[in-house]
Order: sequence, then structure tokens, then C-alpha cells
Amino acid sequence: MTNMHKLFWSICTCNRPFQTLNNNKSFLNVVKIFSISNHYFHFRDYSLWKVDLPKEATKPFPVLDGTITKCDQFERNREAYKVKESHYNNILELTLKGGGEKAIERHVKKQKKMLVNDRIKSLLDNKSQFLELSTIGGMGMKYGNVPRTGIVTGIGKIHNKYCMIIANDATVKGGSVYPITLKKQLRAQEIAEQNRLPCFYIVESGGAFLPLQSEIFPDKNQGGRTFYNEAVMSAQNIPQVAIVCGSCTAGGAYIPTMADEAVIVHKNGTIFLAGPPLVQAALGEIISAEELGGATLHCRTSGCTDYFAGTEKEAFEIGRDIMVGLNVEDKSNVSSCIDIEEPIYDVNDICGLIPHQHQHQLDIYQIIARIVDGSRFQEFKKLYGKNLVCGFSYLNGYLVGIIGNQGEITQMSALKGSHFVSLCSERNIPLIFLQNTSSTEEELNGVEMSEKLKACGKLMAAVSCSTVPKLTVRIGNGLGTSQHMMGGRCINPNFIFSWPNAILGIMSPSLLAEELSKNVLSDLSVDEINLKKQELVVKLTNEMSAIYTSAHLLDDGIIKPDETRKILGECLQIVQAYQTHSRPTTNYPVFRM
Repeated sequence: MTNMHKLFWSICTCNRPFQTLNNNKSFLNVVKIFSISNHYFHFRDYSLWKVDLPKEATKPFPVLDGTITKCDQFERNREAYKVKESHYNNILELTLKGGGEKAIERHVKKQKKMLVNDRIKSLLDNKSQFLELSTIGGMGMKYGNVPRTGIVTGIGKIHNKYCMIIANDATVKGGSVYPITLKKQLRAQEIAEQNRLPCFYIVESGGAFLPLQSEIFPDKNQGGRTFYNEAVMSAQNIPQVAIVCGSCTAGGAYIPTMADEAVIVHKNGTIFLAGPPLVQAALGEIISAEELGGATLHCRTSGCTDYFAGTEKEAFEIGRDIMVGLNVEDKSNVSSCIDIEEPIYDVNDICGLIPHQHQHQLDIYQIIARIVDGSRFQEFKKLYGKNLVCGFSYLNGYLVGIIGNQGEITQMSALKGSHFVSLCSERNIPLIFLQNTSSTEEELNGVEMSEKLKACGKLMAAVSCSTVPKLTVRIGNGLGTSQHMMGGRCINPNFIFSWPNAILGIMSPSLLAEELSKNVLSDLSVDEINLKKQELVVKLTNEMSAIYTSAHLLDDGIIKPDETRKILGECLQIVQAYQTHSRPTTNYPVFRM
């Protein structure tokens, strides 16, 4: 409990609080304003002194019972999970190799350029954590592997202020933009706009991969959208900064020219719509890349760039200096008034708690007990609608509302969920969805089904219209329409992650294979039908797996259970960093169910 809480407790429990306080000899400090549970109390020049309080008074919310018995089933679950995690680790190792040894050697030794990871490190603070998004994106595409989609996106701190980093990896296909590259860049810009994060573009792009131009260039949410987003964010006072480290050709040339400020590296950085070969083919003119669009031209003549850097190292030093001049305030640097407790229960137990079959039966209370501060959780409407667990807790010192599946969403649980979401929205409390939906449906008559549909519609509306930050972790199944109302991609969460065991689809692979084979395989023998079903189940299992869905950017990346608390804590800091709206004001009460 903080000293501010102690002062308030003393005021409430004694007739002459400050006389009581002065009896203690340990002088602390002088304050004018302090916070207790988001309510502000104003004092002028009073000296605060330590007060001894009962230990239990310092910690809100009851402790969950997270005790488990590590039986044979626990070990089987752990082994099954470890197989999936190992598969993910292998894919991750492959994607982090970028364009391969030859491409890396050419980039570093021949072209004398820094690798994308080194560029990002040079821009960020020395001790800054980098939250990379969609790391395995681009693996297993129909047009081949595009490691990290050819672009690295993530969030880190520059001069102790959060920023979105969007950096081309020129070792992957020469920095060409594939459809999956574009999708990842657009998602990074969406996150930046939603959370008002300054954007730093580290640019070295060859433009669109022309054989796939129909999937990159023409539509609303394709190539031109990146330039639109850049302009709109700048208009919203979300800074846009570009650092040109290599060739920026065709569409890639618009990123630095539309930025608020742009840095270019001498002899390495170039900006033009068409390079020297095309100029020669079209005009018969022989010209060097430096003469056509190098640093000297753009800093001295065209004005497309603002800062001339002799080396990449100097360019990133200038980029860091630009951050200082942006004059933005990062509120995440204000420490929380609540002491942060680690969970009581071991997070490493989670992999043994995930059922290797029927994972929708995962006990959500055991997961919550292993990720929230002190394993403390105040459950809302505990006896009503038990299939949806809702309640308040602290995570990394931030007050949050948690919603987790404990089976199929019923009429009662949907009503409970919509009530709880409304409470959090009214109080400006971030929502965390622990998604593990079931594809099974309870047997209902017509009236009951209609009532359930209305209740689920209320929950969907409440989640969709909530203006508070929303963080989603797919800890198991993301099946059926229930996954939409449980923080699915369609409701625009600030971040959405998956565990390695997660699946995403309209129904389970076995049920979907059964449905698909009813009419298509009717002319085959029983043995042939069973064989086709097995093949279909394998295909669907792969397409619903976390690796497939994350590679196709249907989430913001795969995280492991033991990383979940840390990453959610980081995301809570990020969403609070530049939050401008205060507690929403309404002229109506919270509507009860």
C-alpha cells in the first residue's frame, strides 16, 4: 500500500488524522495532489508520515485458488503443448534468418549496410524492449516464404517514449512489397493510429512485386492506403518520421516524401519513382542513382528530405534527436500508485493445464490466477451465467476488466458479459479478453434460441461500441461466431495475440470436415469417404492452426503462456501512453442486462 493510501486510511479512521500522522518519526515528502483508486483528493503542503496498517488492507480483491495436482493427465497435456511450441520455435528460427546467408552477406559486406535488427537497435533506447508484431508473418504463402513479410514492425521507446517502428528488410526479396507485406504495414499503421504512436519508417524498398500487382496496387485497402494513413495520422498530430537507408523506388518513394520529417543517408539512400535502368530505357539518358535521387539532390535541390546523414549511424542519431523535438508526452512513464505483485501461482504450469483434446474445457480461473497481480480477482456476477467469467483485477499495476470463456456462451452469460462491458466502458477500464470459445451448441427450442440470439447481439454491440482499450489473447479455440464477441479481429482490438495451441475457424476441423463431406463424397465407398475425411481434417487442422493464422496476419503474433503477463503489461502501458480521452460522459446510467 502506498503512503497516499495510508494517509487516506488515517483520515477516515481517526478524529485528528494529522496529529496521528505526526506521531510517527519517519518523514517522507510533501505533496499537493495524490490519487486513490482513480479519485483525486487535494491537500496543500501537509507533511506525510508513515502509518502502520494491517497488511490485508493494502491489497484489494480476493486471491484465486490456483492450486493444482500434477497428475499423468497434466504431463500428457504438457507434452502435447510442447510439440506445438517446438513447431512454432522452428518456424520462428527460420523466419529470423531473413533473406538467407547470401543475401545478408551481400547486404553487409558488399553494400556496407546495417541489417534491419541493427538499425532498429540503433534507433531505440539501449534498454528498450522491442515488442515485435507478427514475427512469423509471410511464412508459407502461396507465392513462397516471405520471412517477416519483408518488413519488421513493432513498438519500442526512443528517449523513453513509445513509437511504432516500420522497417524494410532489404535482404528479403530486395525489399519488394508483397501482398502480405502490405497487409502487415497497414496493420502497423492501424495500431499506431489507434494508440496515437509516433511512426518511424526505416525505408529501403524496391516497391511492389510486379507479378502480384493486382493484389497490391488497385483496391482501397491496398498500396495507396499506406500513403493515405500517413497523411491522416499527420493531420491528427501523430508524428510521421522517415529514415532513408537504401533505395526507395516507385511506391516506396512516397513514404519519405509524405513524412513530417525525413533523413537520408549519403550514397546509400535514394528516392525516385523509376531507377537509372528505366530512365535509360525510356529516355536514353545514362545517369547514376546518386545523381537521379541521392541525398545531395534531395537535401539541396528537391527538398524531399530534411536531414543529410553521412552514415547510417549518424542517420539514427538524427532520428533520435527528431524524437525529442516532437514535443509529445508519454503518460506511461508516470508510475502506478498500486504496488505490483507477482502472481502467486507458477505461470509455467499453464502448458500442463491446456487439455490436449477438447481444449475449450480449459479452466479459465487457473489461467487468470497465473497472469494477474497477486493472483487477485474480483469476480462479477459469479453465480450467474457461469460460462463467461467476468471480473476486475490488476495487471502490471493497471486496473483491468477480464472476460474469459468457461464453456459455450449461453443467453445468461451473454447478458452478463454485456453488463460487464458496459461497466468497464463507463469507468474507462481496459478490457482483456481470454478467448477460448466452444463450437458446440446447446439444444434449444425456437423461443430459447431467439432469446439467446438477442442476448448475444447485445454482447456483440456492447463490445463493438466500447471505446476503452481492448486486448485479446486467444488461449485456446477461436471457433464460431462467439469468437467475434470475445475480442475477435472484427471488433478492432488494440492488440490480439494467440498461444501456440490456439485454433481459429468457423467450427472444429472434425465437425467442418463432416459438414463438407456430406454431399461431396456421397458417391464414394465407405473406406474412400473415411480416407477423404481424414485428409480433409489434416488440411483444416493446418489452416486453423496458430502458425497458419499468424503467418497470414490474422493476429498480431504468437506469444507463449509464460510471456503473456509481460506482454499484456507492456500493451497496457502502450495503450495508456498517449491516451487523450478522459472518462466518457453519458447522460444515461449503465443498463442492467
